Amino acid sequence: MSKNAMKTVAVHALKGGVGKSTFAVNLAWASAVRSRRRTLLWDLDPQGAATWLLQPPKKAKDAAQAIFTRDVDAHDLVRPTIIDGLDLLAADSSLRDLERVLIELGKRKRLARLLDNLDKHYDRVLLDCPPGLNETSDQVLHAADLLVVPVIPSPLVQKTLDDLSTFLIQRGGKHPPILPVFSMVDRRRKLHQVALTETPDWPVVPYASIVEQMGIKRMPLGAFAPASAPAREFAALWTLIEQKLAQD
Repeated sequence: MSKNAMKTVAVHALKGGVGKSTFAVNLAWASAVRSRRRTLLWDLDPQGAATWLLQPPKKAKDAAQAIFTRDVDAHDLVRPTIIDGLDLLAADSSLRDLERVLIELGKRKRLARLLDNLDKHYDRVLLDCPPGLNETSDQVLHAADLLVVPVIPSPLVQKTLDDLSTFLIQRGGKHPPILPVFSMVDRRRKLHQVALTETPDWPVVPYASIVEQMGIKRMPLGAFAPASAPAREFAALWTLIEQKLAQD
């Protein structure tokens, strides 16, 4: 694989509260800083947590949806962040209607085509996707080279991933590789221990209070706590992602 061949990594979750945006921000930081890739984080979640964490300057209202509905070049709406090599396509409140808009457009590969127009600018694109199985999931199916799926450990977690795979197959006939990752792991909890024992090969990001400091400092862990256990696990996870992307 050429070093400059753009690859798209989607961070997707079936429900909120699993650390999805935390994953997206920390993996984007690792791509830009550790791998020195030209990196874009595209925030597709109307809650805009990743956008808020990366504290970009303000832009025009409702620009996020305009990328999909108008003749707007996505790169014209890119914002720099305080991290060298990392840009942001920010979320805003207009994304609350994105599901309806995508259905009305009837273009299942709209996101993929928009990404094609970014390939001369970036080596890696991280998509912070809204939670759930929906029209955006269908767009991601056609656009991503890899799906990273953070999940809270539980005995039913394998069924959850099977349901996701089934959905993706039914919607598109095939799907990108899925990389499940245990998130917010507390090894003192018995249910977490059971889940980790049942799927020992999945990467693990532990629960730690330092992660909550991201909301105060508004920057990735690698920027202010690189020696912390979660920061080290995100770095290791990004190395694994790069290995998987190189296998394409």
